[in-house]
Amino acid sequence: MSTNTGTDQQAGLKAAAAATFVVFGINGLVFASWAARIPAVTQTLHITSGQMGTLLLCTAVGSLLALPTAGLVVGRLGTANTVRYAGLLAAAAGVGIAMSLLTTSIPGTAVSLFFFGIGIGLWDVAQNIEGADVEHKLRRTVMPQFHAAFSGGAFVGALVGAGLSTLGVDLPLHLLVIAAVVVLVALTVPRYFLPHVSTAPVDGEPKRAKGPSAWRDSRTLLIGVVVLGATLTEGAGNDWIAKASVDGLATSESTGALMFALFVLAMTAMRFLGGRVIDKYGRVAVLRASMAAAAAGLGLFVLASNIWLAGIGAALWGVGAALAFPMGMSAASDDPKHSAARVSVVSTLGYISFLAGPPLLGYLGDLTGIHTALLAIMAPILVALLLAGAAKPLRVEPGPAPEEEPVGLG
Repeated sequence: MSTNTGTDQQAGLKAAAAATFVVFGINGLVFASWAARIPAVTQTLHITSGQMGTLLLCTAVGSLLALPTAGLVVGRLGTANTVRYAGLLAAAAGVGIAMSLLTTSIPGTAVSLFFFGIGIGLWDVAQNIEGADVEHKLRRTVMPQFHAAFSGGAFVGALVGAGLSTLGVDLPLHLLVIAAVVVLVALTVPRYFLPHVSTAPVDGEPKRAKGPSAWRDSRTLLIGVVVLGATLTEGAGNDWIAKASVDGLATSESTGALMFALFVLAMTAMRFLGGRVIDKYGRVAVLRASMAAAAAGLGLFVLASNIWLAGIGAALWGVGAALAFPMGMSAASDDPKHSAARVSVVSTLGYISFLAGPPLLGYLGDLTGIHTALLAIMAPILVALLLAGAAKPLRVEPGPAPEEEPVGLG
């Protein structure tokens, strides 16, 4: 009987891992298939790039409002229901965007993008918490592979967006199909997630003493600073490596695009292979090596005198940027009782950096040139390198732990 129970548990765990992988991949596909067709939005709505930037800010605001409360939502609903409801919200917002584009309604697009940001933000935190739960049960590092699924999904989403654009498929139709895919995934895949243990108080159960908020936990905040530096490194590469190649090395736009592809390919490959490296050498050692590789790759890319050396730098930069964010998620969730709140905090800090960092680099690039401005990322990379010890695996004592206060910015 016990053998059958153990076999069933292993099968359930494998199913949960596969479901988490799919959810990460679809999240990346949704994000990139939308991002790849942003130029079509500007044409449809007859707006400038600056006005499009304001619309995109609606998505960022929605996500930044959702992220700090995501831990509380997951603690009450569970990861499966959070992904389910967040996916349905994102799909509904996608339909809203499609309808707004059909009627050329800028306010309708803005509101829809706001709710799209909320759905994606909740989805992102929930999938990372589920990934951490699966990782704990498997007793080996798999979080980088889940993030590789996101990168792979984003790559496919970008290809789909580019292909449909080339074929002349209208963006509203594209968005409606993507929304249908999200609804299908949201209603089916999360059912294979691990069982949820609610943090809500049970009737008649003595109320546990509340511990400090995750926003006042020093280890969580230090991990958040490390992730902040890592996401800035990744975001800057995503947004500026192609432009910096054209400006700094006088290459063609196609060569700049290939440089970006090299960066993404190196990052995705490292995420697929990184779990074994982390298990062999330890989280802190790999985190330090990652930040050192990112710094070396960035420096070589900026200072290289030819495209071949710059290409080596871009690949090394991608390798260095690959594992820090997944390792930060794993570190924040070392204590399963508090993982929801702490992952929410670390995700929020990382998301702020990912959204705000690249535009700030753009402003600096207006003064120095974007190629040279990239050297400013060295500072947060070095800070992350110095603080990497904060991600050391946490020894969790058995028994009940104080309940963290609901996550909030206060």
